[in-house]
Amino acid sequence: MRLLTILIPLALCTALTLPAVADDQSGTIAIEGHGEVIAAPDTAFITSGVTSQGATARAALDANTLAMNELIATLKAAGIEAKDIQTSGFSVNPNYVYSDARDENGYTLPPKINGYQVYNTVTVRVRDLPALGAVLDKAVTVGANTINGVSFSVADPSDLYDEARKSAFADARAKAELYAAAAGLDLESVRSINESQGYAQPPQPYMKEAMARDTASSPVPVEAGELTFSINVAVTWELGEDD
Repeated sequence: MRLLTILIPLALCTALTLPAVADDQSGTIAIEGHGEVIAAPDTAFITSGVTSQGATARAALDANTLAMNELIATLKAAGIEAKDIQTSGFSVNPNYVYSDARDENGYTLPPKINGYQVYNTVTVRVRDLPALGAVLDKAVTVGANTINGVSFSVADPSDLYDEARKSAFADARAKAELYAAAAGLDLESVRSINESQGYAQPPQPYMKEAMARDTASSPVPVEAGELTFSINVAVTWELGEDD
């Protein structure tokens, strides 16, 4: 009987200490926030070049080299610095002619080479956006017959992303405060902050090969639109009792 009298208080004591352990564990809340800033671009990138044909690879290359030298010289004369012109594509390929003719065994004859094609392109950074249409126009005028696309950017988006970060954190904090208040708790110190960077933009006008035609009468119309710089942030706070 004395042993039973000792065990019962010990069991009660253990049961009473469990909630105290749980109270010492701080609760947390993890919330995601989103921030974005819209800005007009100040830089454009175009990929332009020349595709040349020739009876031999040498002839095609010589014709292409002549045209590309003229294109690069024209770009520089238009105010594009050498550091903003970079070769981005080069290839020499045979042109094949296929036939339905067959040999004596009924097999299709292999294709024959009928000349060669040389493809050479440069990617150009245009820092003066108002001059972009004129640059495209001059490129086509001197023989550029391949323009693969136009893209826009902001040369230094650091400040834009910083503004988006502030907006994203404020968004996350506002949500966290709402949830904490609904639960009767307070936000305390921040435990962690994790961000992911996004770069989005609305559809832009792209210049395809079909644009390689006589446009000397007026500069090529180009609309730069706007760009959106976004930040997503995940923030974890400790929670405390509402005083």
